[in-house]
Amino acid sequence: MSQQVRVRFAPSPTGPLHIGGVRTALFNFLFAKKHGGTFVLRIEDTDQNRYVPGAEDYIRESLDWCGIPYDEGPGREGDVGPYKQSERKEIYAAFAKALLDSKNAYYAFDTAAQLSTLRSELEAKGETFIYNWHNRMQLDNSLVLSEEEVQKRINAGEDYVIRFKAPQDEILQLHDEIRGDININTNILDDKVLFKSDGMPTYHLANIVDDHLMNITHVIRGEEWLPSLALHVLLYRAFEWEAPKFAHLPLILKPVGKGKLNKRDGDKLGFPVFPLQWKDPKTNEISSGYREDGYLPEAVINMLAFLGWNPGTEQEIFSLEELIAAFDLTRVNKAGAKFDPEKTKWFQQHYLQEASNETVSASFMELLIKKGVNVSLNYVTTVTALIKERATFVADLWELGSYFFEAPTAYDEKAAKKGWKEDTGELMQQVATIIKGVDPFDAPTLQDAVKGWITRNELGFGKVMQPLRLSLVGAMQGPDVFAIAATIGKEETIARIQKAINTL
Repeated sequence: MSQQVRVRFAPSPTGPLHIGGVRTALFNFLFAKKHGGTFVLRIEDTDQNRYVPGAEDYIRESLDWCGIPYDEGPGREGDVGPYKQSERKEIYAAFAKALLDSKNAYYAFDTAAQLSTLRSELEAKGETFIYNWHNRMQLDNSLVLSEEEVQKRINAGEDYVIRFKAPQDEILQLHDEIRGDININTNILDDKVLFKSDGMPTYHLANIVDDHLMNITHVIRGEEWLPSLALHVLLYRAFEWEAPKFAHLPLILKPVGKGKLNKRDGDKLGFPVFPLQWKDPKTNEISSGYREDGYLPEAVINMLAFLGWNPGTEQEIFSLEELIAAFDLTRVNKAGAKFDPEKTKWFQQHYLQEASNETVSASFMELLIKKGVNVSLNYVTTVTALIKERATFVADLWELGSYFFEAPTAYDEKAAKKGWKEDTGELMQQVATIIKGVDPFDAPTLQDAVKGWITRNELGFGKVMQPLRLSLVGAMQGPDVFAIAATIGKEETIARIQKAINTL
């Protein structure tokens, strides 16, 4: 590309960042890195009534945890800041004035009550109220008032808004990098509010001005902004600026395939819809997050990449570097992408297996400390290596291998009934004697000693091996029984056999 690519992710700090927002950030990040460009974070906090304390920090922490950090933004200043709209307030008034001077905008003094009455009157007739070309000359605005009257009312402190004057009788030709060419009849557009008398711009004006001043070349955003595309292109035209290229990403749909994915879907079906856990500062309600639920960021990113994009091959597992190399906006779908919680778990299991035993055991160690289990990291790493392949989450390791850390307090009833016979206690006593003499005490030596004894005495392997596993584990599960014994040690192995003999 001839231009230096610059993209932005521009969330509002009105609550936790939904995974749909993370997906938007990811696609911007991938596009920027693919083209050697810059990924900008801009906090769009002009709506101070909906501002939620902590939300901005949450957004930044989420991007960093996911491994898609921004290049420029709050705390990582470039030369086009500040990157929070609330700190850019003084900028927008001049641009609103420029639109007034070029007759692309006008002052409107209609009160909310007046507009509500008009809306109700039309709705009673089965019609819809739109403030635009067909009624603007009958309403209370600077198009019908003299300049002196307008200035007099402004000087008197009367509330007003500045509205964009949408063109009449024009077919606007737009282009979306994902959806192709789009034609819009400007007669259906309303005259959107751009600026208010309290000195604050609306999203539409601030967004366009900031994208221009921050040299944004590509606006990659959610499908919900597609209806605003016509206004935004018209604003670029009114300012006589070159518009960036636009790409609107498909919705992320509920697992059933209908409707936009939301928090209630996650609550109902038991999966997170936020990257990190979120505690609502007003209600203290806690929403689960992928990080706290034990997902690895690589799994979340791999999953999100496939929500609306496909590489055109059979490959499903992508590192971030591979995603950057493969990513192309032309391979983003127009249709909504159905969210699949089970597929997310599939990615998670893959990445947990790919992680080193040392990495996984460090996380497992944290869990064990919370449970009051005091063991060495080396021991935890040994255990992790034995049971990791059966796990999807680090938390599963406790379910799969708690017997490595504490002796069984009960025995699986069905297994005991099937595997523990009248003569089993006597056999286990002999096994304990053999184990006592094993040196060195490792899995191969143990296996040779015990299996050799079974063979010499012409015993069935199941007759010895099943009750041995039951003694050590408490159930018929786990990895190689000799590996279990070698890990927990000779004394603990003999003690558990003795306990089983006394109990069963």
